[in-house]
Amino acid sequence: MKLLILVAALPLFASGCAATLPPDVIATGDLAASQAQVRPLRYTSPVSGYTHRVPVDPQPWRNQNGAQTPEGGAS
Repeated sequence: MKLLILVAALPLFASGCAATLPPDVIATGDLAASQAQVRPLRYTSPVSGYTHRVPVDPQPWRNQNGAQTPEGGAS
């Protein structure tokens, strides 16, 4: 049991001996003065690509496959 405590405490003790602090990852407060380039936003309707479809009756699968096969045949 004492070995388990030692294994758990060793990384904590070693991290206290670090020579430098970790880098700051918090954004600065003045984002308006940053040099980052941002594209202007443009409104796009969420239903712009909508196509109205109605339900249809089932059809035989052979006809469906034949309608979707490319022209020219297999080589």
